[in-house]
Amino acid sequence: MERKVKILGTGKYLPQRQVTAEELDEKLGLSAGWVAKKSGVRIRHFVTDETASQMGAIAAQRALEMAGLDFSDIDCLVCASGTSQQEIPCTAALIQKELHQSHSGIPCFDMNSTCLSFVTALDMLSCSLAMGCYQRILIVSTEVSSVGLNWGQKESCILFGDGAAAVVIGRTGEGENSRILSSRMQTYSEGAHYSEIRGGGTLVHPSQYGQGREADFQFDMDGKKIFRMTSQLITGFVEELLNSVRINKQDIRLVVPHQASGMALRIMGTKLGFSSSQMMNIIENHGNVIAASIPMALHEAIVQEKIQRGDLLLLLGTSAGLSLGGLLLEY
Repeated sequence: MERKVKILGTGKYLPQRQVTAEELDEKLGLSAGWVAKKSGVRIRHFVTDETASQMGAIAAQRALEMAGLDFSDIDCLVCASGTSQQEIPCTAALIQKELHQSHSGIPCFDMNSTCLSFVTALDMLSCSLAMGCYQRILIVSTEVSSVGLNWGQKESCILFGDGAAAVVIGRTGEGENSRILSSRMQTYSEGAHYSEIRGGGTLVHPSQYGQGREADFQFDMDGKKIFRMTSQLITGFVEELLNSVRINKQDIRLVVPHQASGMALRIMGTKLGFSSSQMMNIIENHGNVIAASIPMALHEAIVQEKIQRGDLLLLLGTSAGLSLGGLLLEY
């Protein structure tokens, strides 16, 4: 369904602490250069005393400034993240508090489809905008992955970083062409346990931590199984998405993919037939920032002037589930 929705402003925040590939080589007892070669990440950022809501609030304020708006111009705040600051309340409410808007009454809620959370939120909320339920929505993806990494699983722990990104969306004005052309999401739950954190919910309650269940509270990933499954599905998925609106790959100015790993980005571009210049790649100095990866890459594409109004963009990624998601828009 086409929706007349416009990206009004974007912003991001990265923690001050930088963790280099060389530092992780030493920490993990690996040969020099192993982490950079395997992950494609030379620098990632880890929190020190920042919280997810603090990072999200900074990114949100920057997005509002780019849009030329105040918080009072927003009528909904959504946190679209794969991690939460605490179980209750929702992180979006904590972001509102950090923005010193506790008495605003602006509705706040969270949406979580792990790495695809931002794409899912943009898809669902654009429908609400198009129906007139809201006028302007602030979407924030803020992730602290560093606290849940399994340092004994070197193929996964070297990929991730912390940070936040925010996007303000609104209804497209008269005479403007910004719009969402098409979107698609598919979930294949045979891969549900290929990427997971089992602890923290009702299955393995936090009270069980320290009872020999510590590994259940760390990120666990079978990268080979995820890669094989994604490879079998991604080509047909993208073709169906583009064919639904009769768009050719060469018409797309920029693909903004989930920044899973350097190798994943290269293979995805080649397999799907997109040139390197069409693929937005920020993995080297950001790492995989879970759901914040796509809005961070989108923000960088805008500030680096890699896209202009009227350009066609494809937001594309995979997430735990196993899910594939894509959204085609005219910026």
